[in-house]
Amino acid sequence: MGEFDAIRPYNDAEVPAVIARLLSDKALLKTLTHFRFPRMAGAFGWMLKPLIAHRLRREFAEVHSVASLQDKVEVYVDHTIERATDGVTYTGVEQFKSGSAYLFLANHRDIAMDPAFVNYAVYHAGLPTPRIAIGDNLLQKPFVSDLMRLNKCFIVHRSITGRREKMAAYLQLSAYINHSIRDDCQSIWIAQAEGRAKDGDDRTESAILKMFHMSRKDEPFTEVIKSLNLTPVSISYEYDPCDHAKARELYIRATTGSYTKAPGEDDVSIALGITGHKGRVHVNFATPISGVFEDTKQLAIEMDKQILGGYRLFPAHYLAYAQWADADPTLDVPSAAKVFSADELARAKEEWQRRLESCPVEHRPYLVLQYAMPVRNQYRVKAGRAL
Repeated sequence: MGEFDAIRPYNDAEVPAVIARLLSDKALLKTLTHFRFPRMAGAFGWMLKPLIAHRLRREFAEVHSVASLQDKVEVYVDHTIERATDGVTYTGVEQFKSGSAYLFLANHRDIAMDPAFVNYAVYHAGLPTPRIAIGDNLLQKPFVSDLMRLNKCFIVHRSITGRREKMAAYLQLSAYINHSIRDDCQSIWIAQAEGRAKDGDDRTESAILKMFHMSRKDEPFTEVIKSLNLTPVSISYEYDPCDHAKARELYIRATTGSYTKAPGEDDVSIALGITGHKGRVHVNFATPISGVFEDTKQLAIEMDKQILGGYRLFPAHYLAYAQWADADPTLDVPSAAKVFSADELARAKEEWQRRLESCPVEHRPYLVLQYAMPVRNQYRVKAGRAL
């Protein structure tokens, strides 16, 4: 057994066997049947599941490598993006060189679509897609784990509780990330913090930056970071399909002190995040970090500046900020009317009002918070102020 076999993505030699296993997985076929034929799945599932399996076998008969699988899947990803967005734009991708690997550290708003949009940008630039970090809390079903690892995902063990076990898992993760970039020349995508920033406050966790260095402690921290081509990535959605669910969670946390996820809640969030309308989406790749940093706290501050500074603000963000009770009066934030055209702003006001009115009154302050926070953070960065 290899050093990283428990967490790494599947390799080309494993693809045919994993696909064969998936196409015989009853749980996966049941899920696909309910997704494709929601009204007929109950009464006619016994008939539809074999038909779906047969079609998938034909569809993936010629897939024998990870690259050929991604080429096949990309058609569906592009179709989903076209249906669920009003367009995707990206900046900074032209700086990346073929034959080099990068460590993409990104803000985190959506479980599935954050890395999907980074993949979209990189793939359409003609470069190899990155390997994607995914928490084991999202891999409760064997077929989900198989699907993710086929698509270049590697596992982050978040469910481990023992201190010694956690340290061992972080050390293995650190070694794998360094191995992927330096030895395999394969880029990595990982979120800047564990879990989504449900309140819109994108901050880099120092512990993640420390983890990158753990397996190379005998080397200077700055040199390790430079060798990984650490690249800040900002992903911004005009509208978040999960914003109401996030507002509800924030309200419950604020009023009760805690929040417990219902069974299957992550699955619902993933499905809504993929299919829900997002408006426009923008992905910005900053220049890889090249400065000198004494420790992870200094680096985290720089990562935050780059990620928040590269975040594209849409009209809804300014509209939310204008009605946010906690807006910073010392910041010079222009009104939405000074930034956007009248037509664009009129459309945004209509959609923003619709979202507010469809949100329970007690949850609305937390809906406003999600969209307003990026404005405050970006203008504090622009003013050279501490976050």
